[in-house]
Amino acid sequence: MYKTTLFREFAVLGLWLGVAFCSYASHWPSWRGDLAGSGLVKDENVPLKWDTKNNIRWRAPLPDRGNSSPVVWERRLFITQATEVDNQRAVMCFDKLTGELIWRRGVTYDKKETTHKTNPYCSGSPVTDGRVVVANYASAGVAAYDFEGQQIWHRDLGPQEHIWGNGTSPILYGNLCIIYHGPGPHSSLHAMDKLTGHTVWTRKVEEQDNPDRVDGFRGQKGGIKGAFTTPIVIKSNKRMELILSRANALQAFRPEDGSELWYCNGLNPLIYTSPVYDGNVILTMGGYFGASFAVKPGGSGDVTAKRLWFDPRSKKNRLGTPVIHAGYAYFVNMSGFLECLNLKDGRVVYEERLPSKGNNSAAWASPILVDDRVYVTNQSGDTHVVRASPTFKLLATNSVDEYSNSTLAVSDGALYLRTHKSLWCIGRPTGN
Repeated sequence: MYKTTLFREFAVLGLWLGVAFCSYASHWPSWRGDLAGSGLVKDENVPLKWDTKNNIRWRAPLPDRGNSSPVVWERRLFITQATEVDNQRAVMCFDKLTGELIWRRGVTYDKKETTHKTNPYCSGSPVTDGRVVVANYASAGVAAYDFEGQQIWHRDLGPQEHIWGNGTSPILYGNLCIIYHGPGPHSSLHAMDKLTGHTVWTRKVEEQDNPDRVDGFRGQKGGIKGAFTTPIVIKSNKRMELILSRANALQAFRPEDGSELWYCNGLNPLIYTSPVYDGNVILTMGGYFGASFAVKPGGSGDVTAKRLWFDPRSKKNRLGTPVIHAGYAYFVNMSGFLECLNLKDGRVVYEERLPSKGNNSAAWASPILVDDRVYVTNQSGDTHVVRASPTFKLLATNSVDEYSNSTLAVSDGALYLRTHKSLWCIGRPTGN
C-alpha cells in the first residue's frame, strides 16, 4: 500500500515538474500555474481581444469581493471566497465550461483579524492536484477538500497578525502541502501531509529590521515589514529547492525536511512579490521602492557575495511577480507602468505607462505569458496584452469594467478572470 501511494505521489510530482516552466491543456493547478509559479503557458487558442460581449463564454456573479485567483483541474475551477455578512471563508467550485456553481464549502470565523481595506480575507489562491483542494484561510486555518466538496482536514496554524493582512497561497509538492504562514510575529513555513493535514516539518521565518533603509518602510520604529509571498519549488543541480522571498533575504530550503540550503541578503523588509526562476537564475524584488537582485540556485550557506547583480532601490513600487521570456522580465508596477528588465544585469530596458479604459491604471495582479504575449490586468479591469520583447509593443487593451486585483488563469484556450463582482470565462465561441 505504501509503495503504491508513494509511486502515485511521485507520478503526480513528475507531471508537475514536466510542466514546471510551461503549462498546457486543462490544468492550471496553482497560483501562476505551476510549482515554480512561472505564469507561463503554451496555448495558441487564447484570444487576443475581447470585451463584455465578444469572446465571453460565460460570466458568474460572486457573493463578495476578493483578490484571489482561479485554479483549474480538468473541468473544475476553484476560487477562495470570503463573505463579510456571515464571516465565512470558503472554496467555491465551478464547472469551467458553463460557469455553474457545483459546491461551496468553508469555515466560519468571527474573531477580529486586521487587514488592509483593499485586501479582503481569502486573498491567497487555492491549490489542487486533481485529488485534493487546499485553501489558506489565515487565522481561520488551512483546509483541504475532496473534489465533491467534503472537508478532508482542517488545521489551525495560529493567528495571522499584520496590519495589511496576508495573501500567500499554498503549494503542493509530492505528498506535502507547503504554506508560508505570514507575515507577522508568527511567520513560519509549514509542511503538512496533504491527505491528513499532519505536520511533517515546520520552520520559523525571521522578519528582521533593516537599519540600512532610510524611509518609513525600513521595518523598525513603527515601519512596516513582512512578506506577502508565495514560495516556489524548483530543480537545481539534481536537487529540489523550496525558495522563499522573506523580509530582507531570499532563502532556500530542502522541501522534504525544511532544512536550510542557502540564503542571500539584500531585500528590504517589505516584500510583495514571489521569486521567479527561468531555469538558470532566480529574480527577487522588494516592495515599496525596494531592492532587487538575481542569483543562481544550488549554493550553500550565505551566497550574498555571489549575486549576479544588485539594485538597492527601485524607482517604482513593485507588487506583481514578473514573467520571464528570453532573458527579460516583465511586470506592471503599482503606478500602472509596464517594466521590462534585463535579467542579465538588472537594467530597466523600458518603462511604459499602460492605458486605462477606467479611472484606475494601478495593478496588483501578476502577469502571465501565453506563447510570446504578456497578459496582465489592472484595477479597472483592463487586461493589457503586450509583446514579450525588449521593444515595447501594446497589442490590445480589453476591459470588463469591473475592479480586479487578480492574476489570470488559463485552461483549454480560455482565460479565467476574477473581479470583485464576477468570475469571467474569456474564450472564442465554442464550435468555431
